[in-house]
Amino acid sequence: MSQQKGNVSKLFMLVSDFDQTLSFNDSGIVLSELLGVHGFEQRIAGLSRIHLVQQGGELAYLLLHDPEYRKVRREHLMEAGKRIRLKSNIAVLSRLLAGIDGYRFSFFVVSAAPEEVIQSALEGIVPPERIFGTQFNYDESTGEIASIRRVPAGYGKVAVLEQLRSEMAISPDRVVYVGDGSSDIHVMLHVNRQDGLTIAVSENKYIRQIARRVILSDDALSVAIPVLEEIAGWDTARIRSLFELHGFVLQEWDKVVTDTLTITEQSGSKPAAA
Repeated sequence: MSQQKGNVSKLFMLVSDFDQTLSFNDSGIVLSELLGVHGFEQRIAGLSRIHLVQQGGELAYLLLHDPEYRKVRREHLMEAGKRIRLKSNIAVLSRLLAGIDGYRFSFFVVSAAPEEVIQSALEGIVPPERIFGTQFNYDESTGEIASIRRVPAGYGKVAVLEQLRSEMAISPDRVVYVGDGSSDIHVMLHVNRQDGLTIAVSENKYIRQIARRVILSDDALSVAIPVLEEIAGWDTARIRSLFELHGFVLQEWDKVVTDTLTITEQSGSKPAAA
């Protein structure tokens, strides 16, 4: 990533997924529990197997087509957002990266989760105009979901990211994307190809192979570490000092490189003599 002088050259976009990236819950599971609907994960798995919808867009499909989910109204989505358990220090992450060493990061959330769910969950933490989720059109007479306006899943996330980048006039290598699962593969490949920084926050084997960095923590503030290392060029001591300045201690910080492999014996072959 090139680093030129001047404040404009150090403006970056930090874009994060929502479900299980900024939160511990899946929006669909929380919504299903609220409605008393069972078998959500099985329905999602069934849609994934037949590739009927873009990966990550399964909940939107159920809300529009599944009879048990047709009763969902805007107020149900907002209530589900209130029930989602968020990772710690999301607001601190945004403030911390607002201006460090001349680097400034504009924080956005782009997710296939319903926009009302995300806005409700992140109320007072992330401004609603910086949240881009699945948008629905509602029937004015019944309040039910009439159609889908936008689903930022798969390549849909790439489209939203590129729209934001164009509006902010930021070069492609100034993008940081944070995600957790297979629905983030398209956008991570896109960001990698343009020399941006991708960060995985789960051990999902597909995303782990694509992301430039993987960091595992229950605290959203952990995302700042690869950002400071890869973009600002900070060392471990300086990062620890910054965290302590803001009242945090990096109690456990294990940098591990792991080779994961499976070895099987070839059919019909004999072991070589020692």
